[in-house]
Amino acid sequence: MSVIDSGKGKIALVTGGGTGVGKAITTALLGVGYTVVISGRRKDVLEDAAKTLATETGGAVKPITADVSDPNSVAALFEAIKSEFGRLDLLVNNAGINVPNIAMEELTFEHWNAIVGANLTGVFLCTQQAMKLMKAQSPRGGRIINNGSISAQTPRPNTAPYTATKHAVTGMTKSTALDGRPFDIACGQIDIGNATTEMTSKMAGGVIQANGEIASEPTIPAHHIGDAVVYMASLPLDANVLTMTIMATKMPLVGRG
Repeated sequence: MSVIDSGKGKIALVTGGGTGVGKAITTALLGVGYTVVISGRRKDVLEDAAKTLATETGGAVKPITADVSDPNSVAALFEAIKSEFGRLDLLVNNAGINVPNIAMEELTFEHWNAIVGANLTGVFLCTQQAMKLMKAQSPRGGRIINNGSISAQTPRPNTAPYTATKHAVTGMTKSTALDGRPFDIACGQIDIGNATTEMTSKMAGGVIQANGEIASEPTIPAHHIGDAVVYMASLPLDANVLTMTIMATKMPLVGRG
């Protein structure tokens, strides 16, 4: 199976697919022939993104508004996919949020719950629905790719809730890979370091480092993330990239400090 034709006739869902990294992933999947459902909470942003993506790529993209932290909303999302397409070949759990980098003792319970809901509960709810559909469809099986982030490996200062959820996503990835094994469901994780998006725009001006200093950090174009996801998705279901780290080569992740 080649990467070029890997998506022809296949259905993908990218959560948070209308902005940032999610939009780059959607663009790449459309480029290899996937029909892509994109979900997000903001209907106007989602629909504008779908129109732009369809025009730029000539691909088939369908926006469905959904809140991944809400079980009823997620159930409705997957019911809509099942009703229109009859199956799902690829789920990319990309949706997530962060809060301002403030001291742990200053975080509110509302901050904590919001991040857990979007970054962890959302991954669980979407994975749960995808497993149900992928087990029942014919041909059986599919692939799930989770956006773990570099924070699934190493924290930045004052990011306890975000880091905790991303470490937990690693556990979800491994559990899903194990539990999906008998049903031809493969699950892997992509940990992204400093892709150029609105979320990372502040890095050029400087972000806090582990030693307390403020320093600018290099970034990489987000289309590299899309290309990496396409590679992971192009593999046959008897092969799996369990974890992949893609990052700006010169970002200060590896080393001491």
